[in-house]
Amino acid sequence: MPHEFHIVVPPGKKKERLDTFLTNHVENATRNKVQRAIKEGKVLVNGRTARPSHLVIPGESIQVTLPQPPPQKAVPENIPLEIIYEDDYLLIVNKPAGMVTHPAYGNSSGTLVNALLFHCNSLSTLNEALRPGIVHRLDKDTSGLLVIAKSDIVHAKLAKQFARRTINREYWAIVWGPFAQQRGVIETQLGRSKSDRKRMAVVKEGKAAITEYFVIDCFPYLSLLRLHLRTGRTHQIRVHLAHINHPVFGDPTYNGRRILWGPRTPKQKAEVQHLLKLMPRQALHAKTIGFVHPASNEAMNFDSELPGDMASVLEFLSRQQA
Repeated sequence: MPHEFHIVVPPGKKKERLDTFLTNHVENATRNKVQRAIKEGKVLVNGRTARPSHLVIPGESIQVTLPQPPPQKAVPENIPLEIIYEDDYLLIVNKPAGMVTHPAYGNSSGTLVNALLFHCNSLSTLNEALRPGIVHRLDKDTSGLLVIAKSDIVHAKLAKQFARRTINREYWAIVWGPFAQQRGVIETQLGRSKSDRKRMAVVKEGKAAITEYFVIDCFPYLSLLRLHLRTGRTHQIRVHLAHINHPVFGDPTYNGRRILWGPRTPKQKAEVQHLLKLMPRQALHAKTIGFVHPASNEAMNFDSELPGDMASVLEFLSRQQA
């Protein structure tokens, strides 16, 4: 259950930002957690939503609903898994869109980790207790392949390959707009957005990020891309494509759910609305992964089919183009 608090601003209290006031008055609340709750409408001042910058004054009534902290240890749950490959050392799992990789605030159950704990007798413990076996992750609404470590030695060897950027990861994405060239490289600095801490952005003081893309197919106002990550920053593909005005189709965070290319005719608007119903999330899939097996030193490569939502969008676009 979420934690609910009711606070009345005391007499004589000097004006103070709402997020700062709550961070100082709610036990175990961080500023990021408070700001997220405010933006999600879970903080009411005198019965109304407010901005984080709202200046509280004496006598105001503040109702706060914060998510329950995650458990200290993840618990096994009987959740179906699509396992592409498994041996005594590791697994390759095809994560569906909508599944969180590991427990966190607001997602204490139903995650990939909960499912893995039910399936496996042993997972690596190099991470904190809520992330056993997790060597890398995918966003909740990004589908695709993940490699899971069953032991600490395997985890460490795989992590070293990620750090050295020798892991081969290929993503496919449906994005807005046609491309003048069949391939390109996007290279920027990425960091937290100054206006919204839940988003990433191109910022001068950020970390270097490099994405390589290849055009597989073009349609009147959308394209299918194959993408390689030369670095592995949070939301890298999504931010990079939005930065060059080709957001991932359907992406609610990075401007992918409004018409950016095309004639904007009634026909196109109707088509786009239909496609957005087929694609309720960002059209991004981690399609392939390749690495050197930590035990056998064999080169391993795995591929997955596009999920049904992306396949349906491409099928519709192909029919319209025929």
